[in-house]
Amino acid sequence: MKHLTTFLFCLCVIPWISSCAINPVTGRTELMLLSDEDEVRMGQETDPEITAMYGIYDDVALVTYIDNLGQQLAKISHRPQLTYTFNVMDSPVINAFAVPGGYVYLTRGILAYLNSEAELAGIIGHEIGHITARHSAQQYTKAQLAQIGLGLGSLLSQTFSQYAGLAGQGVGLLFLKFSRDNEREADSLGVEYSSKAGYDATDMANFFITLDKMHGGEKGSLPDFLTTHPNPENRVGAVREAARKWQATLGLTSPTINRNTYLRRIDGLVVGDDPMQGFVENSIFYHPGMKFTFPVPRGWEHQNLPSQVQIISPDEKASILFTLGTTTTPEAEAQNFLAESKATVLSRKDTVINGFKTLMLMSQLPTQSGTLQILSSFISNNRTVFIFHGFTGELNFTAYQTAFQGTMNGFRTLGDQTKLNVRQDRIRIRQTTRTMSLSQALTQFGTATADLEKLALINGRNLSDQIPANTLLKVIEKGR
Repeated sequence: MKHLTTFLFCLCVIPWISSCAINPVTGRTELMLLSDEDEVRMGQETDPEITAMYGIYDDVALVTYIDNLGQQLAKISHRPQLTYTFNVMDSPVINAFAVPGGYVYLTRGILAYLNSEAELAGIIGHEIGHITARHSAQQYTKAQLAQIGLGLGSLLSQTFSQYAGLAGQGVGLLFLKFSRDNEREADSLGVEYSSKAGYDATDMANFFITLDKMHGGEKGSLPDFLTTHPNPENRVGAVREAARKWQATLGLTSPTINRNTYLRRIDGLVVGDDPMQGFVENSIFYHPGMKFTFPVPRGWEHQNLPSQVQIISPDEKASILFTLGTTTTPEAEAQNFLAESKATVLSRKDTVINGFKTLMLMSQLPTQSGTLQILSSFISNNRTVFIFHGFTGELNFTAYQTAFQGTMNGFRTLGDQTKLNVRQDRIRIRQTTRTMSLSQALTQFGTATADLEKLALINGRNLSDQIPANTLLKVIEKGR
């Protein structure tokens, strides 16, 4: 009766919005604002935005390995007719995500915490499941019908989404949280697809155990896995039970795990922030690649993306956005900003910041949720323009103006050789020579006591676990 009601609602109440669709996984009729063609088009439009925003990890062999495994799983999915693309994003955050139309992304952050090819196959299958079950399209439909739009939902993100790289509808879908029912279904599909490909899907549960230990993972520029993928009740038990059933159904008596194969593939993987693309140390942002630095307000969170730096106040009421211009003069960049944002200029001043010609701009922008006040600086360095936007609600501006000005006025050339000559932290694979505890093995490989718990999580084990001889383990080779 429920599905009949849904069908009648689609047919009679809102025929001007959409026709109903048959879900490829469940076979049930559901309300859907996006057609298959719409999903593909959204993915095609979104993929370049995501690539520009986060960057593809610079390891062709690893990206090819991920894509080959993904294509194998996609062929046995419920929507094999889609053209699938699998990429590794250059982000330390622990996440995997998909957008409609067949686009799947894994961060290098999540790859660091997986420990077998079977585990990887389960996670990729989980993301394919979101696509085949049309979960993002369902979230889009719910959001549109509720008139909450896309994006992050706050005053700041609604207005400045275009500058934060969230202008596209597809990118906005990344921030629409899946339901626990969506997650249960994606888990089930991840088990099904990886099992049909011959893998031991019980390994997928290991990653969820690691996430539980981490209490939500590490913060970063993308939403972490448990933020966008809420934890269903009894997730680990449900995955293991579903895996056992599929193994029995398929007659899989020796399913593939390929632990060592996977570990050798990620030997050398960059972990954490890539310092050559910018890093924060003692509330100072350094960019060795472009040789500049500026202060970050103490206690504010920062998110460093290839295309921009986002700095958020502890109460999330104010933000500083730093990015590069697309023209060669501060004046041209200011004109572009005003034309795109439709902001009203309150004041403007030509000045010099630490030797750099700078245009300072104060403006206001009315929104549905109130008026934003924005302090902008357009800093010229040869033919490159560096741009800061500090923005908050009009009534809060005085409280944050000093923080905005401190960051902008602190922009200067980086000359410290100790900051210019940094190297990345990387995963290295080491082999034990005898049976010992994980704590003993990691210590033997040179891991500092303060890093033991993190390395235990990365290896998906406990420090007290006994590790047989000739076992491969991950360690972190410090770059700085």
